[in-house]
Amino acid sequence: MTMGKGAYLQRITSGMNNWRSVDVGQNLDGSSPPSVFIGKYGYPKVSIGPMIAPYEGNTSILDTPEVWIPSKQTQEDIIRFRLDLVRGKSEVSIHDLGNKMVQKLQEISMADDSVESEATFKHKPRGTSFDEEHTPFGPSAMMEKFDIGNVKWEQHLEKAHYDTDLKASEAIKDLFKDGVLFSQIQKALSTGGLGIGKNRKLVPTRWSITATDSMLADYLYSKVRYYEVIPEYSVYEFSSLNNYYAVLLTPTPWQYEWLEAFIHIMGKEEMIFADHEALKPKSEYSSVGGCYYSCKFGVLEALERMKRQAGAIVLREAYEGYVPLGVFNVRENVRNAMKQKPKTFATYRSALAYISSKLRLPMSRFMEQGVLLREMLVSRQTTL
Repeated sequence: MTMGKGAYLQRITSGMNNWRSVDVGQNLDGSSPPSVFIGKYGYPKVSIGPMIAPYEGNTSILDTPEVWIPSKQTQEDIIRFRLDLVRGKSEVSIHDLGNKMVQKLQEISMADDSVESEATFKHKPRGTSFDEEHTPFGPSAMMEKFDIGNVKWEQHLEKAHYDTDLKASEAIKDLFKDGVLFSQIQKALSTGGLGIGKNRKLVPTRWSITATDSMLADYLYSKVRYYEVIPEYSVYEFSSLNNYYAVLLTPTPWQYEWLEAFIHIMGKEEMIFADHEALKPKSEYSSVGGCYYSCKFGVLEALERMKRQAGAIVLREAYEGYVPLGVFNVRENVRNAMKQKPKTFATYRSALAYISSKLRLPMSRFMEQGVLLREMLVSRQTTL
């Protein structure tokens, strides 16, 4: 089977029709986690709207990916409660921030808690959505009416929102330093709530996720590049949601390679995709998509926490039963991996031997696709 990663994952997600979403009518009273979704089709005129659970109260777990892995939610748990989210849709221009619907979505995206929501749809919401970039959600329909209850804003988001002289990249950096969750920052960016006033606009959800990952990674790299290099090879591991991750930190200046294998997801196929950068960040968009930046952010976040510099070669295997859940899967698994106690090795070869013992595919298969993985082996022969 020969195809690009995007086409491959689309084939996987096209087979997700067996999952049943919540059944609601044309009128819906419920609670938004808070959650919003900005589509990309038709850009610069896009489909925007809230995501609402058909029950009231605290629904935050439905759209807070940071808590899913630590609270040991299974893949099935995540899919089940994500499909409880009903997506309302309304078409607007990305520049029409004065639109009443846009303003309500900004209220939701800045909220510190779940938001009481009431929607009337033009027809009964239908369908489900699975995608390699964003988390799944349930039925959707165009809206005729949408109202929300009183909203209390998260204080740091509120401050950033009203600072219309602050660049989006600076706002995102400040919010991250203040401890605001990635998922909250991304939603605020998506609804046009951050940045220089005249430059603000709606950003499709999948683009805003990668933009936030990328801007935070760039910020962290600007600090990590000046730290002392680690003294030995370290391997961090984590397994969840039908995935295994191994993060190999190397005693070198920053360089980064992401390699991922999908093993028998649809049959007997074994697909490997890879991309890398050396010494400085990539200038072009990665061939493997948003997960490249999600992983990079997770590793650099940990290096900044350690006040150390290193190279990073990250290997991922996804196994039978895997379902694309969005790039949060990579980000949060890598972040959790980097919180584990590492295994240390004196040589590159011994570190690879250990990782190889945990993989289902032979290391040679990854070597065929990996540039840094292979070059490091050649360049360090004398010290192996």
